[in-house]
Amino acid sequence: FFFLMIRRPPRSTLFPYTTLFRSGKYSGSFMRKLIYSLLWAVCGMSAAPAQAQHAFRVMEYNVENLFDCRHDSLKQDTEFLPGSVRNWTYRRFQDKVNKIGKVILAAGKEQVPDLVGLCEVENDYCLKSLTRYSPLREVGYKYVMTSSPDERGIDVALLYQPVSFRLLASQKIRIPSDSLGMRPTRDVLYVSGRVVSGDTLDVFVCHLPSRVGGAKKTDPYRLWVARRIRQAADSVMAERQNPRLIIMGDFNDYPDGKSLQEGLRVSALSEKPQLCALYNLMDNQQGGTYRYKGEWGVLDQMVVNGALLQPDARTRTSKEKVSILRFPFLLEEDNVYGGDTPFRTYKGMRYHGGYSDHLPVLLELIVEE
Repeated sequence: FFFLMIRRPPRSTLFPYTTLFRSGKYSGSFMRKLIYSLLWAVCGMSAAPAQAQHAFRVMEYNVENLFDCRHDSLKQDTEFLPGSVRNWTYRRFQDKVNKIGKVILAAGKEQVPDLVGLCEVENDYCLKSLTRYSPLREVGYKYVMTSSPDERGIDVALLYQPVSFRLLASQKIRIPSDSLGMRPTRDVLYVSGRVVSGDTLDVFVCHLPSRVGGAKKTDPYRLWVARRIRQAADSVMAERQNPRLIIMGDFNDYPDGKSLQEGLRVSALSEKPQLCALYNLMDNQQGGTYRYKGEWGVLDQMVVNGALLQPDARTRTSKEKVSILRFPFLLEEDNVYGGDTPFRTYKGMRYHGGYSDHLPVLLELIVEE
């Protein structure tokens, strides 16, 4: 076996050793140790290599009204036009696109996020500008997005790295609003793709109805949408042999709110997560993603099913792998309530020149080849 595994070196290479052995200066024990050392090296080389592990990063970000500067006659977007009450200009649009690109690059550190779920994007032109003409132009993102009946014209989207996430399918889930008498709202974006472990990852990106008009009055709308998302998630989990789900977005609701507890029916995290149960990793997160009247709260959620929480799974994560990104450049001093607050694009109708009124969320998965 030993001689089959090792190719015989040239005679010139063997000469010093054979001369020493023949001279009798070295004992048989030395020869045995040398041969054992070589055998050990050969066996080590022939052993199966350890499975490679990769970090797979998933980001969610409500980018606060990423509108272009052109009027869509079917949407209520007139306030985001040149000469409008907000005086939204192409230069301001370009600056905002560059800022969003900067945030995404900063989130990835040495590796850009593999998936980025975005809320409050107006249209395809905005995403083309972001992926082709911002600091992201060199990193090769592709994207899918919804085209919703939302009256203001804002949608959700998913950027993805085609090298680490091979797109299999995407679908827009329309939310019927007539039965509740609510205004048309954003579609839910469903995307499935293959990761390097060979596992399929199913992703939902959502932006639930706002709290304008009061949380109590608008609770039924968010609850309705959350139930629709749960139905879609259950359908996917029933179809997949080993389902791995991520539901992310701006829920306009806190972790203990009805949309999470009664709509998605999230379970409390435990030491033995159930494969098809849903768990909100943002529950009990310190700080928040949005600040209202001096109080931080978590409106942006990152929900996974129990299959992603199994410690021996090839594609997995844990509660410790999620974080709210609090880069200093995303924050400013709150002159009214004290402390810090998101550095936003607008304060009311006055242009402020910041990034967003939300902070982004980052989740890291471990993926084994």
